[in-house]
Amino acid sequence: MAKCSICEKSVHFGHKVSHSNKKSNKMWKPNIKKVKAVINGAPKKISVCTQCLKSGNVVRA
Repeated sequence: MAKCSICEKSVHFGHKVSHSNKKSNKMWKPNIKKVKAVINGAPKKISVCTQCLKSGNVVRA
């Protein structure tokens, strides 16, 4: 599932608009990575977005 365990970021929906102004449905997914992180003192594999990794919200194991 494309959802961050830290910030709860998930998919967003909207319209893709072509040059002729036709609208079709589109889904944007966040950049999610599976990493081994320290949660409550124990290493655990979680899904985290790259923004949380970059900002230091996650301590890697």
